[in-house]
Amino acid sequence: MTDATTMLYLCRACQRLGACRLGLTEEVLDPEGVMHAKLSCSRDHEAGLNIAHGGWTAAVMDDLLGHLGATEGVLAVTASLAVEFLRPVPIERALEARAWVATVEGGRRLHKAEIRLAATGAILVRGEGVFVERDPAHYERHRRWLANQDAGSDTP
Repeated sequence: MTDATTMLYLCRACQRLGACRLGLTEEVLDPEGVMHAKLSCSRDHEAGLNIAHGGWTAAVMDDLLGHLGATEGVLAVTASLAVEFLRPVPIERALEARAWVATVEGGRRLHKAEIRLAATGAILVRGEGVFVERDPAHYERHRRWLANQDAGSDTP
C-alpha cells in the first residue's frame, strides 16, 4: 500500500484507557478507501477453549464497520449489524481485518468487513452493517430523550 493513512479510532471508553479494549492495534486506510486493521482477541474474551466469544467477534465487527464513517469525517451510527461466523476465532493469535464502504444512498451507508487469520489469510468472519448518518446534535437529542424516559415521559 502506498500513500496509506494510519489511524486508530477509539470509542470514548477506550480513549480514557488510551488503547482499544477489543484488541484493535492498528488501522490503515489505503488509497482505494479500504481499511486494513490488525487485532487479536485476548484471553479476557475466551468462550470455548482458546476460542473468542461470539459477542467479542460481533463487537469488533461493529467497531470496524463503524470506523469507516469516521475516516470520512461522517458521524454514522449502527442501524443493523449482521455477522457470519465461518470459523471459530482463536484467542491470542494475530488477526487481520479489511473493511470498506459498499454503498451510500442518502444518509444510509452499507459497510462490509472480514476478519482473517494473519498467518494464513483464512477468512474467519464476514459482516456487514447499515449505518445511518447523524448530525452533531445526535447525542444531545439522545441525552434529552433519556432524561424524559427517566422522568416518565414519552416526549422525544
